[in-house]
Parts: sequence; C-alpha cells; structure tokens
Amino acid sequence: MMRNHVTPLIAVLAVGAATLTACGSSQVPPGPARAADLSGSPAASPTGGAGVALLPGTAKSNNAAAGTGDWATPNGGVAAGDARESAERWVQVTAGKAGKLDPVVVNGAGLTLYRFDKDSNKPPVSNCADDCAATWPPVTVAPAGKVFVAGVKAADVGTIPRPDGSRQVTIGGWPVYRFAKDTKPGDTIGQGVGNTWFGVTATGGKAGVSGGEQSAPDASPAPPATSAVLFDDPDFGDGAGSQGVAGTGCRNLSRPGVSSSVAAPGSLKLWAGPDCTGRSKVINGDVADLGAVDFDNAVVSVRLG
Repeated sequence: MMRNHVTPLIAVLAVGAATLTACGSSQVPPGPARAADLSGSPAASPTGGAGVALLPGTAKSNNAAAGTGDWATPNGGVAAGDARESAERWVQVTAGKAGKLDPVVVNGAGLTLYRFDKDSNKPPVSNCADDCAATWPPVTVAPAGKVFVAGVKAADVGTIPRPDGSRQVTIGGWPVYRFAKDTKPGDTIGQGVGNTWFGVTATGGKAGVSGGEQSAPDASPAPPATSAVLFDDPDFGDGAGSQGVAGTGCRNLSRPGVSSSVAAPGSLKLWAGPDCTGRSKVINGDVADLGAVDFDNAVVSVRLG
C-alpha cells in the first residue's frame, strides 16, 4: 500500500568537491518502493526481489561483508564503478548522537545524515542533484539492496527513485543525505548550512532545532516481531557485541543477562528467566536503553510472534 507515493519499508552511498554554494534545483520525482519480506533471521540477508529489504539491527549485527555498504567509503569518499556497486549494497540508519546533535540519525560509518528544507516529504521529492548532490551525496541503496535500521521506526523509512536507477532513502518522507565535509563520526559541519540543511531525526524532523521534531507516530501497538537483535551496549552500540533471535514462541538467549538495547520490527516480550519465566516486560519495537524500562542486563529469554 502506498502512502505519499513512497512505500514504508515494512519488510523491505559519491562525494565531489565540497562547496557551500546554492544547490541545484533538479527535481527527483517520487516513486514506490516494493515491499520486502521481514520474516528471516536478523543475522541473515533476506531479499525482496526488486524491492529493498529492511532488517532490524546494524550492519555488524547482520554480518555485512567488510568493505561494503557504508563501510566502502567510511570517510565520505567518491565511489564509482564496482566500488559504487559495493557501496550501494546496503545502508544503515541508526538513531544516535553526533557532536551536539542528540538525537540525530547516523549511517553505518557513524556519519551524520541530513535533510534539505527545499525538498518535500508530502510527496517525497528530492530537489538536490548535479553540483548539489556532489556536496550533499544522497543516501542511496541499489534495488534489491538492504537497509539496516535501529532506533528508527520501520513505518518511517522508505525510498524514492533517482535518475541513475538507485533508490534514495527517506525518513518520515524526507530524502536523506550526507555532507562532503563530514569525514569522521561526530562531525556535524553541515548543520545549519544555508539555513536549509539540518541533521535528520528518527521521524524526519530537524535535529538541534527547537520545534524541529516532527510529530511522533501514533502509539498503537506494533505487530508481533519475529526477529530481534539485542545489543550489549545501549543505543544499539556494536562495540561490546550483539546477538540475534528469530522465529516464533519463546527463545532463550545464547548469552543471557548482558543486553542493554534491542532493535526489533515489532512488539515482543522480554523475560528475566529462562523459558519465558520470571519478571517480564512487553516492548513495542526498538528500545535504545533497556535501563529506561528496568530491564538492563536482565533479559534471559524473549517471546516472539
């Protein structure tokens, strides 16, 4: 089902010379993204035919190959030919922090992602092409590629086509970009450029701007999750490791009592005892800090489906 000409990925990177000149006005029209299957293991790579697949967790927790996706150009360098094909195999959108922006969405290399006020989210349209796109490279993924998501609701993630055949990722309907002068995690040099470029939040709002956050999506219960990734660190951090579970029914964790955050494409129930016994807590999708729900380092088993 389409919404605003962009399909939420319910199952569902080229930097040139950096300038601060005005961006081009070529429009990239909106178009639908085919839905993909979300039923597989979070550590696997399910595909959706010509569609883009959405997987809970990070690239690392999903065992992405080294030197691919966001890791192919970790400092925002130019990708062309085979390198570009490798770079567009996957992208990651994770709610985190960068510099003074907290929260803001970052990619798999930790680089800040931005939105452009001259774009539109209803319908989703990009107005950054040519020289503009060299300074502000669109976050793109190849058809049949993957988007790894943590801390961003699946319903808020989509794609629109670009003239080169790639698909630009959208959050809350807003096309998202990197900035050429951001070369390392924590850089936010693009924040506020031209008073039109701002870090993007997990719902498509403007990071670091009073009143810039978009309305939160409705709090209706999410569908039951059949997969989840549990991280040892809060904020979906990869540093201390992670573990995935998939299927339906009760699942005991291989490493109990170490999880501090959870990425899941729906609701699930956490248990403090094996075989889904003891104290429990229902969560409705991603939780960046299990301490906030009194379950830090307490998860022993989960119930899926």
